[in-house]
Amino acid sequence: MSKHAQRLNRLFDKLERKIPSMAGSWLARLRRPEARWIRIPLGILLVLGGIFSFLPVLGIWMLPLGLLLLAVDLIFLQSPVNQAILRGSRKWTTWQRKRRDRKNTPKA
Repeated sequence: MSKHAQRLNRLFDKLERKIPSMAGSWLARLRRPEARWIRIPLGILLVLGGIFSFLPVLGIWMLPLGLLLLAVDLIFLQSPVNQAILRGSRKWTTWQRKRRDRKNTPKA
């Protein structure tokens, strides 16, 4: 298993712990090797849904989820998806810290 695949597995494990248990068990079933025939079409549909996010039902949230599912099987997507997830989580943490610090700063 490559370094990128191992990192992707760790990110999936972290995601499974953070989301509700029902969705986490669903994601764990999707990660199994035999679920490849479900994972790839679902990933493609989610990416297409994310591209058409201007429609009322679809949303931009579908794009990263679809890419994440596709990265399990498509090796060339593993590195960019890993980098995007790490970059996004760092920015999210930085934003949360700034917000917390602004909230806790005494007003003059």
